Amino acid sequence: MDTVKSFLRGVMDVALVIIPLSVVLGIIFGPSVPFIGTAVVDNISALVSSLGGNGLVGIIVLGILYWLARR
Repeated sequence: MDTVKSFLRGVMDVALVIIPLSVVLGIIFGPSVPFIGTAVVDNISALVSSLGGNGLVGIIVLGILYWLARR
């Protein structure tokens, strides 16, 4: 179980570095970053608008996601 937790923490650490980097690269190079292959800024905008449209539930989900990322 500790090996799985360690692996997942490593994956989260990598994701928390790649996501901001891909946002910056998406802003600099346009909507589609060549080596990541997705429109990261558009996806984050869609996520924020969907969470904002859900009111209190969206705020709770955002809090849970923040709590999970900070662990």
